[in-house]
Amino acid sequence: MLAELISENQPCVALTGAGVSTESGIPDFRSPSGIWAEYDPYEVASIDGFRRDPARVWEFYARRLDVLAGAQPNPAHHALAQLEERGMVRAVITQNVDGLHASAGSRDVIEVHGSIATASCTACGRREERERIRELLPLPRCVDCGTVLKPDVVMFGELLPSSAIDRASDLARNAALLLVVGSSLEVWPVAGLPEETLARGGCLAIVNREPTPYDLRAALVLHGSAGGILEQCVRTMTSSS
Repeated sequence: MLAELISENQPCVALTGAGVSTESGIPDFRSPSGIWAEYDPYEVASIDGFRRDPARVWEFYARRLDVLAGAQPNPAHHALAQLEERGMVRAVITQNVDGLHASAGSRDVIEVHGSIATASCTACGRREERERIRELLPLPRCVDCGTVLKPDVVMFGELLPSSAIDRASDLARNAALLLVVGSSLEVWPVAGLPEETLARGGCLAIVNREPTPYDLRAALVLHGSAGGILEQCVRTMTSSS
């Protein structure tokens, strides 16, 4: 059913959330276990928290970087990359900051919440890559001006990058199908993207372990493993082609 829906409703755009990353062993901040259980998200993942205690924030991000160092793309990431390769997915809009979509081979990825792969100086703008950041821990400072670097993720209290959210909105408005994978559709403004698709006559397909606010308005809702469902979708398309 999902394979048929994607094939018959083009262009299709994917919107992914934490439920994709968790299948690679990266904990969601809502998870009751993992590193998020040891920290208050509003203390270590808010811009106010960063300004108040950047050392505490970097203590947390050092552990996130350790988790990401061993993380690999899972079948959901690979399936979306294969769907893009087949011309069945135009682009991937992601709320995730781990870079695993690109690692799996997706070429057009819009990271609306930024990326943990880099950190920037808020004073002079110098940017450092992940490996250099790890060398500068425990409190990475700009080598040019000495200011503490900030992870290039969108923290609570910050606006999303305008270029990313504008592109995401444009893709959602022009999608015949918005394929939502692993997102609770509760974090704004990304949670409003399905509304833009529906308002222009497009339809929704939702793949998520838990219900979402848009389930009753979706053409298809599948509860279960993102990797398993998308892998089967690609197999179905391959066998019918």
